[in-house]
Amino acid sequence: MKKNLKIAIAGVGLVGKRHAAALAQLQDAALSAIVDPSEDGRAFAASAGVPCYETLEALFDKNAPDGLVLATPTPLHVGQGLIAIDCGCPVLVEKPLGTTAAEALALVAASETSGVSLLVGHHRRHNPLIQKAHQVISAGDLGELRAVQATCWFYKPDAYFDQAPWRKEKGAGPISVNLVHDIDLLRYLCGEVKTVQALTAPSRRGYANEDVAGAVLGFANGAVGTLTVSDSIAAPWSWELTSREYPIYPPTPESCYLIGGSTGSLSVPDLRLWSHSGGAPDWWTPIAASSLTRAASDPLVNQMAHFASVVRGETAPLVSGREGLRTLQVIEAIQKAGETGLVQHINDLQVTEKYKENEGV
Repeated sequence: MKKNLKIAIAGVGLVGKRHAAALAQLQDAALSAIVDPSEDGRAFAASAGVPCYETLEALFDKNAPDGLVLATPTPLHVGQGLIAIDCGCPVLVEKPLGTTAAEALALVAASETSGVSLLVGHHRRHNPLIQKAHQVISAGDLGELRAVQATCWFYKPDAYFDQAPWRKEKGAGPISVNLVHDIDLLRYLCGEVKTVQALTAPSRRGYANEDVAGAVLGFANGAVGTLTVSDSIAAPWSWELTSREYPIYPPTPESCYLIGGSTGSLSVPDLRLWSHSGGAPDWWTPIAASSLTRAASDPLVNQMAHFASVVRGETAPLVSGREGLRTLQVIEAIQKAGETGLVQHINDLQVTEKYKENEGV
């Protein structure tokens, strides 16, 4: 029988508690400790029957886990992740990996140079419908990828912002808060993004951030992506409302991504594969869709099972630190392009010997 892994969770806000619920579904891994200095953290640990520590240092000194989930605020991710990696503990970090790509590079460097696994919590990649879409595209069923269109429109009520005033500030608009999920999926399905152009518009509610943005993405394989995001549009076209992934969002029968190739196209998440009859594509020939079948399971549970497998050394991370870093780079490029009006070019951040020396990695 496989070892029952000890998994600790740092931060038990909404996301941390969802990770704990996912972990409870596994038979070969269990919650071993909570790291959270708050009263709510102590109460949650008590209800789960595990110890609670105020710091990661105390955790590793008294009850070192086999793996650690970081569900703490983003500014803490890099520092806490470095502590775990220095202790040789694989870590699953909630997205985004850090507040900036430059900052997050230190964590990626530590993982890559030490060999200690670093995963980023882009759990949507673990959704069976995304796995099916990835399989179809990778198999060449769409032919050569030419374009992708993503719509991320939803309306957040005023109370959402009043409950957490930081959501009204610069840098906390839908580009960084919401679009990071969609960009990661577009990269996973369509390949690396090399160039970005973007426009943004200020919040109609008077907040300091944007509430609508549009971007044109140039992919390394030659495909062109267009996307728009807004948290102030009443609409049914967003991952939250179309994927049926999280029950708190009322579902709609729509799709939010259209992926087009030279021989066929795919809509996601409804997984309708469109192609012309008679073989060769021809706009005078009827086109029809077939609905693809796929399994159904909770992507958060799938992600936790995957993490356990990575901790055991059985598999490589699906969303490594490097993958999370590249997604963060695209988000930063969209923000900068929106501010400057200039095309942004995305290059792979490298861990050089000089960088290691300067950063103490």
